[in-house]
Formats: sequence, C-alpha cells, structure tokens
Amino acid sequence: MADSIAFLDSTGILDESEVRWRIGVIALATDRILERDFALMCPDASLGIYINRIAFANPTTRENLLAMAPRLRETAALLLPGQKLDVIAYGCTSGTALIGHDAVARSIKEAKPDATVATPSHSAMLALKELGARRIGMLAPYVEPVTRAVVDCFEAENFEVMSPCCLGLEDDDEITRVSPDKIVELAERVCPADAEAMFLSCTALRSIGVIEKLESRLGIPVLSSNQVMFWRSMRAAGCDFRPDGFGRLLSEH
Repeated sequence: MADSIAFLDSTGILDESEVRWRIGVIALATDRILERDFALMCPDASLGIYINRIAFANPTTRENLLAMAPRLRETAALLLPGQKLDVIAYGCTSGTALIGHDAVARSIKEAKPDATVATPSHSAMLALKELGARRIGMLAPYVEPVTRAVVDCFEAENFEVMSPCCLGLEDDDEITRVSPDKIVELAERVCPADAEAMFLSCTALRSIGVIEKLESRLGIPVLSSNQVMFWRSMRAAGCDFRPDGFGRLLSEH
C-alpha cells in the first residue's frame, strides 16, 4: 500500500476553450426525438448542448400540457447549476402555445436570468418573418383542441394558417411512430398551393430528415419545431454556423 497520495497543482490543467456556446434544452420526459435532432444539427464540439427532462404524462391534452408550467423553473435550474448558459430551449410546441412564450420565458429566467429563452412556436414565427412568409400551411400530429391552440398562437401574431391539418394523435409514442415517408406524403397532400411556407409542428415528430425533400417538392421553405428552435438557439447564442441538410432556414439564414 502506498504511504501517501501526492497532490498535483491544478493550475494550468483546466481547459474550457473547446465549448464556445452553451445551449440548455428542456425536453419532455416522453420525447425521444428532440435530443437526437439537436445532436444531428450540432456542427461540432464548440457548441455545447445540455439536456434536462421535464415531467410530462401522456396523453397530450390541454390539462397535461399546462401542468408543465409550474415545473419549468426547477427544471431550468438543474441545467448546469450555478453556470451560465447562452440559451435555454423549451421543447414543446403545443405546451408553449397553451402556456404562452412570455410565461415560459419568465419561469425559466427565474432560474437562469442571463439566458435567452427559445420555444418552438416563437422561434417559428421569428423564422417566418426572416423568410418573409405570412401565409403558412401546417401539419400537426395532435388532437383538434391542441392543434387549435397552436393555430391560434400563430394567428394572434398575424400569420395566416391555411387549412391546418391534424392527425388526432394524443400520445408522444404514437407521434414518434409516424414515419418520415408518411410525413412527406401528408405534408404534400395538405399544403395549400399558395402557401409561402410549411410548418411541421411538434418536437416529437420525425420531420428533420424530410425537410429538404419537401422543400424540393413544394418549392417553398419548410420548417419543423426542432429545426426552428435550433436555428433560434444558435442565432441567440451568437453562433454563426450554417449546417447543410436541414432546410433553407439553417443553410441560408
């Protein structure tokens, strides 16, 4: 057995230079897609992404979505406690529509006052303004009352949601099981001919890999919840990467 343990002077051995931007992500306990999508879009190790889960129980009803509101502060506080984050992204489109972006931001900032808060619906609206699009098609997986809340959220900001379509699914697991090929088929079917952009709502929907295919077929920008929230998070953090393969928004704006 060694007689003693030698201690090395830690001066000069700690290196924080690899990560330049820090993005915290609040994902639903039931979500299997958001974390994967952010990892796919992340350009390299200079962008740090840190995940925490918020308690959420299926089905995706107004009541269960609103129940997340009082949990936001505590969940945000557990993202790198005591450390600064550039952005915190809350990964629920329908939850944001019902709770309200401003209310979500206030709760998160109680725990992380220096962080910009990104939510899917608010990020989508910023992206649509950047793209100069006001008339939008929308494909949502939710039941009708939840879809209506998302539509109302956009229309309150003077966007025209044209013939929105919902799939009537109320379980995150069911939403995740909608195949990418089916998303393409449905989006092509329901997108109005005079829409200026198409929005694929829900962070649990496997839509990130079909954006460019749909843009090619529809001839307009296509946005998804995870794509717009990642775009907003990067821009708010001051990260100027332009990742390819995920639509015009990320590669050109």
